[in-house]
Amino acid sequence: MEVLLLTIYAICVWLIFIKFKWLPWNTRSQVIVAIIPIVALAIIVLLLNVVAPSSVDVRVIKYVVQVVPQVRGRVIEVPVKGNDYVKKGDVLFRIDPTPYEIAVRTLEAQLANAEGASRKLGEEKNSATANKQAVSSRVELARLRVRQYEELAATGAGDAFTLQKARADLQDLESQYAVAVAAEAQVRERMLAQVDGDLAEVAQIKAQLENARWELSQTTTYAPADGWVMNLQLRPGSFAVPLPAMVAVTFVEDEYQVIALYAQNELHQVEPGNEAEIALKTLPGQIIKAKVDSIVWGQGQGQVPISGVLPQTGFMPMAPGRFAVKLEVEEKYRDVFLAAGAAGDAAIYTNHLKILHVIRKVFLRVTSKINYLILKLH
Repeated sequence: MEVLLLTIYAICVWLIFIKFKWLPWNTRSQVIVAIIPIVALAIIVLLLNVVAPSSVDVRVIKYVVQVVPQVRGRVIEVPVKGNDYVKKGDVLFRIDPTPYEIAVRTLEAQLANAEGASRKLGEEKNSATANKQAVSSRVELARLRVRQYEELAATGAGDAFTLQKARADLQDLESQYAVAVAAEAQVRERMLAQVDGDLAEVAQIKAQLENARWELSQTTTYAPADGWVMNLQLRPGSFAVPLPAMVAVTFVEDEYQVIALYAQNELHQVEPGNEAEIALKTLPGQIIKAKVDSIVWGQGQGQVPISGVLPQTGFMPMAPGRFAVKLEVEEKYRDVFLAAGAAGDAAIYTNHLKILHVIRKVFLRVTSKINYLILKLH
């Protein structure tokens, strides 16, 4: 930036004093010509760094998803290749579903048996209730006969043996009634153990079946979003396991964030919503319009790790860390491809001294054009 300003100024001086000789080239003019660029350049640079701060450290950050299967098994199909672009929902790989299909069929059979047992339990309840009612009727009849025989015996018309037999029959029927009541209570207690209207046994098998069907569905892994398949080392025949340390596929999403890093004293005039421009090295000659989304007011030096050791300041003072500014690319530039890890320059235009913003915009565009140059000898 400074070199460009000095070059323009030198051309103007040459035209005025040397080429056209509009002014005399003497000691006085030479001193003035030497002082003006020093003062003017210092003022412009200082003002620009406040009202239109720039950054030479802009980074495009994309979300990276470490794809790990939810179930284990032998991989039977990998329909994608490394660096393939896929849409959300496209198949990434399939695990052999055979053991999970067997588990589903087994639980479906168990569920059918449990539901049959549930219906049979209802029949047992009806049978136990009917049996209790029948025995109850016989008990009432036996009690009536005992009272009748007691009345006959009291008048001398009945014999003691018949009365004793009636009393023994009553006791036997009362024992049968107690057994019938206990049987009905046992069936009712089993029927009371319900979950969402199903018997506990049926509800448990349904839950296991639902989990087995979910595991079966997880034998096919799909792309979580639009993006690229990276670091694909999975091949048919490999054994995939649901462990974070055993990543099957590294997936890079289309969604991205643009972060510009600024020195700590450059941001006191920057506000969310300020206009911004980005020039990436991967897109030479192109300027991407953006706005300031937010300033990340925090970085690693503001955190002290939890430890029993006292923090050390070191022999030399630590250089202050920079703060990140999150830039939101305008909608009309959303279709522009931004590679993950792309770097470049950016400028933020605050609401102050907007007349100076033109200088920063010129500098940024010059930088964007310079990105066409590949300065290496091999």
